[in-house]
Amino acid sequence: MKRCTPLALALCAALLATAAPAQAQEPAQRTFPAAAQRGNLKIASPVEAVLNGKPIRLAPGLRIFSPQNALVFAHTLIGQPLKVNYVIETSTGMLHTVWMLTEAEAAQKPRKEATP
Repeated sequence: MKRCTPLALALCAALLATAAPAQAQEPAQRTFPAAAQRGNLKIASPVEAVLNGKPIRLAPGLRIFSPQNALVFAHTLIGQPLKVNYVIETSTGMLHTVWMLTEAEAAQKPRKEATP
């Protein structure tokens, strides 16, 4: 059995990386849960926000998804007005999940508008 040298492995890895050119991918059409509502969000601090003009606490396990569907930390969005879909945790009334909307998603008619 022959063994590959580190140089041969590096060359193979470089060839594989350049063989298929990276293509910019459009984000897939996202589907939101039936409980998701539409609103305007502004994060005030890592624990508080203003949702549709009313203060709301952020759940300890808050998940914020960017328009590309990547997780984002709340403290990086402080002070930015956001058009979002969101879910409020029913037992605590805290903001649990947020999806920052793309322009196309924001242009679509929401299922329902609600206030917390």
